[in-house]
Amino acid sequence: MGIRLTILWIWKFMDPLFYLCSRLHYIDVNKTSNVFRVRITKYKGKTLILSDGTRISKNDFLLKIHLHNVRMLNESRKIKNELKRARLMYRQVLHSMPALARYLKDHPEERYIKGVIGITTLNKGVQALGFECFLPESRLYRLFKRIGQLPIFWLSSSSLKNFHKHKLSYLLLSKEKLYLLYGHTPSTK
Repeated sequence: MGIRLTILWIWKFMDPLFYLCSRLHYIDVNKTSNVFRVRITKYKGKTLILSDGTRISKNDFLLKIHLHNVRMLNESRKIKNELKRARLMYRQVLHSMPALARYLKDHPEERYIKGVIGITTLNKGVQALGFECFLPESRLYRLFKRIGQLPIFWLSSSSLKNFHKHKLSYLLLSKEKLYLLYGHTPSTK
C-alpha cells in the first residue's frame, strides 16, 4: 500500500502543473465542490449519432470532461470496499453534473458546442447519468489511451487482473440531453 500512497502524493503534487499545461478549466469557482475540469475540443473520430438524434461529426466542437482523478482517488482511498468506492465516485459525478450544465449554458461559445465528451475505461453506470458509450475507431489511439488509464485503474482498484475486461469508451452526451437531465433549457442565441 505504501507505493500507491507515494504515487498518489507525487501525483497530487504534480497535478497543478498538469492543470496549467493542459488548458483545462474548473467549472466552479469553488474548485473543491466539483470533480470536472473541462476544455473545448474538436471531435476527430467517425460520425456518431446519439439516441436523441444529435449528429457528432469530425471537427464539431465538444466540451471535453476530465475527472479530477487525483482528488477523487485521494478522497476514496480509505474505502476498502470497491463497490462503496464506486458508489462514492458515481455520487460525486452525479452531484457535479448540474454545474457542468450551467458551465456549458454560460459558455461564450455555447451555441457552437454540440455536447460533452469524455474517455474512460471505468464506464459502468454512465448510462444512468445520461451518457452513451462508443468505441474509438483508431486502434493506436485506444492503445495509447488504455496505457494512460492503467495507472488510474491500478490506483483505484485492488488488482490489475480485471483491467482487460474494461473497454475504453468515448462517453458522449448531447447538449440538449444535458440540459434536460440537469436543469437548464437549451440556448435561444
